[in-house]
Amino acid sequence: MKTKLQLAIVLTTCALGIVLTAFVLSREGGSHVESAAVVSNEYGEYIIRNTAEVLGSGQSDPAKQYSGTNMACASCHLESGRLPGTLSLLQAASKYPSFSGREGRDRDLEDRINGCMQRSMNGRPIPRDGAEMLSMVSYITHLGEQYQAMGESSRTPQEPASFVEPQRRADLVNGERIYKQRCETCHGDDGEGLAASSNISQGYLFPPLWGPDSYNNGAGMTRLLTASSFIKARMPLGKPDLSDDEAYDVAAFVNSHERPIKANLEEDYPDKTRKQVDSPYPPYADPFPQEQHQFGPFAPIREYYRNL
Repeated sequence: MKTKLQLAIVLTTCALGIVLTAFVLSREGGSHVESAAVVSNEYGEYIIRNTAEVLGSGQSDPAKQYSGTNMACASCHLESGRLPGTLSLLQAASKYPSFSGREGRDRDLEDRINGCMQRSMNGRPIPRDGAEMLSMVSYITHLGEQYQAMGESSRTPQEPASFVEPQRRADLVNGERIYKQRCETCHGDDGEGLAASSNISQGYLFPPLWGPDSYNNGAGMTRLLTASSFIKARMPLGKPDLSDDEAYDVAAFVNSHERPIKANLEEDYPDKTRKQVDSPYPPYADPFPQEQHQFGPFAPIREYYRNL
C-alpha cells in the first residue's frame, strides 16, 4: 500500500500533468488558453509567440485581455528572441534594472515588459505577480543563461552591417516605392499584415505595420532610427539586403501612417533634454519642428543639445 506521502506525490504529479497537457492541447485544438497554467519557461515562450491568444482577444476572460493588438511579442522579437542581434532577448535580463529617461526612473525587467505591453502591444500592464509575467521573466532570464553558455560563433548575429544614419530628411516617396517592391507582399498593400487564420486571435504570419491593430504612437518602433535599424538588420524576412538609405526611407513611410494613439505622451521624459532626437511626438526642449524629429535630419538637433 502507498503511504500518505507517496499518494500525495502521485496526485500532485497527476494534477501537474493535467495542467500541462491542457495547456499544450489548447493550442492544438484552437481553444482559449486560460491563465491557470503553471509558471515555466515554456509558458513564457508560448506567450511571446502567441500573445493575442493568451493576453488579448483570444483570452476568454475580458479582465485578462491585457494586449490591445493581435500581434505577438515575437512580431518584433523574432524566433521568440532567441536570435542574437537586433531586438534579441538573449541578453535582455542582464540590462535591468537600468535608468529610463522616458520614465525618469530606474526600471526592472517587469517594468520593461509592461512598457512594451502599453506601447508596442497598445494595451495595459500585466500584473507583476501573475503567472504570465513570472513566466515571461523566467523565460527571458533563461535565455540569458543560454547566452552565457554559447560559443562565440553562436553569439555572432547573422545580419548585415549595422545601420548608418543618412544625413538628410527621409524621402517618403522613395519609401513608398520600396514598400511596394519589397514589403507589400507580406505586410499588405495597406499595411494590414497577413493573419495566420480566419481566427484573428491566432495572430499574424506577418504583422500589420500601421492601422488600428498595429503598435501605437508611443512605441519605440515609431522612432525612425529604431525602425531603420530593425529593418536594415532583419527585413525583408530571410533576405535582409536593404541599403541604409532604403531602410531609412521605408521606415519613414511606414511611420507616416495613422496608428493607435497612446494617452499622456506629454508625461514621457520628465527631463525633456533626455528625449531621443527621433522621438516623433512633442513636447521637446528644442526649437525644431515635430516633422524634423519624425523624419530628420537629426544632426542639427544633436548639435543643439551639444551646445546647451
